[in-house]
Amino acid sequence: MSRLIIVSNRVAPISEGGPAAGGLAVGVYDALKETGGMWFGWSGDVLTSGQPQIALEERGAVTFATIGLLRRDYDQYYRGFSNATLWPAFHYRADLVQYDRHEYEGYSRVNAWLAQQLVPLLREDDVIWVHDYHLIPFAQALRAAGVKNRVGFFLHIPFPASQVLLAVPPHRELVQALCAFDLLGFQTRPDLRAFCDYIVNEAGGTTALQPDGLTRIEAFGQTLCAGDYPIGVYPDEIAELAKAGERGKPVRTLKSTLHGRKVIMSVDRLDYSKGLVERFRAFERLLDHAPAQRNKVSFVQIAPPTRADLHAYQDIRLRLEAESGRINGRYAELDWTPIWYIHRQYERAVLAALFRASNVGYVTPLRDGMNLVAKEYVSAQDPGDPGVLVLSRFAGAAQELSGALIVNPLDIDGMADALGTALAMPLAERLARYHDMMAQLRENNVSVWRDRFMRDLGRVSVRQGVSVPPLERAQG
Repeated sequence: MSRLIIVSNRVAPISEGGPAAGGLAVGVYDALKETGGMWFGWSGDVLTSGQPQIALEERGAVTFATIGLLRRDYDQYYRGFSNATLWPAFHYRADLVQYDRHEYEGYSRVNAWLAQQLVPLLREDDVIWVHDYHLIPFAQALRAAGVKNRVGFFLHIPFPASQVLLAVPPHRELVQALCAFDLLGFQTRPDLRAFCDYIVNEAGGTTALQPDGLTRIEAFGQTLCAGDYPIGVYPDEIAELAKAGERGKPVRTLKSTLHGRKVIMSVDRLDYSKGLVERFRAFERLLDHAPAQRNKVSFVQIAPPTRADLHAYQDIRLRLEAESGRINGRYAELDWTPIWYIHRQYERAVLAALFRASNVGYVTPLRDGMNLVAKEYVSAQDPGDPGVLVLSRFAGAAQELSGALIVNPLDIDGMADALGTALAMPLAERLARYHDMMAQLRENNVSVWRDRFMRDLGRVSVRQGVSVPPLERAQG
């Protein structure tokens, strides 16, 4: 029986209630704890000297294998190429791309080094599932080390159109490295199409749709397959978390402070891809154009800190603090604060309860691979009195959640109108939209996401003549 080996840049801290909110952490942990196996990656520690050592921790059926990074590796691999080059490019912000050849060399070097650390922990029949843009060269490094196991890759962020990817100088090397995987998974069909477009028009390769729905790719002397796998959540589990937290202190505090006012709720990492400034301005436009909403609704934006040592993230924090201060200064009254801007992390269970207590979920990224917050907001709603989701058309979730009010995050007036519509929506329409979205979430939960990917990785390996034992299920 095979084990599942998850490889991600960061192994998220796990508390009693699971990981804190975050697409990769939530999706990966929920997938792994059902099958058992290993989660391998960076511990989050940055070392100034010495040789990093792997730490192993057993939690039930899951082994956590973590390792620190030296300061130079962190600066080049993580702060540099991953987050100053790839992140903005893959989110269509070519204007923010910073490229340094030495940082790309560090990115490649750290991927090779991490692969070497994993090799002694592998068994012959392990199935390896690598996650996200930090680890694009990982399979290439494993193959160089002689690893013949099945290796799949899932990209949690968008894959950009060719003309955007070309802004990254080593774009060809990156795509060639992706072709060392057996199976590539993308969040949406447009992301898959963008990758195939590069293969055909930039790499001179070929793509062909297979009867099983996978796309067969031949490029750089490699044969692999690719597909779209929209990541999900466990909606009923989130609903239980939300219901259990209704009487908790955070929700009681929120309700007592608001004195019956309606609540618009947003939760995002502090990141320029999330459209936070545009979101604040759209709420301001609502108050400007609909004076009746003043002192009747408050907007709560929870934005946990992230990558605080990068200048682009320092800038967005300062801009948000300025915008919230300006808007509150313009509209606030002695007994009403229009915007609550909260710069801290909350546990997943607390967020679910806050979602349930809010009237509108406000999820409007400029570009996002999926956005699990949108799915968690819907899942957390009271089935008898659900809130309304306002969702960016540029989030992958918009292709599934047709019951949301879909907006263009650059259209400030359009978003303000959608907020007004959401706040005034009658119960019957809210119920219809909620039930439509919950049916979709249950049909494509995180287990379906995992099982589809692992099934397809097995099929790819069968075509390539590799023996495919079934995944081992966790005991107990």
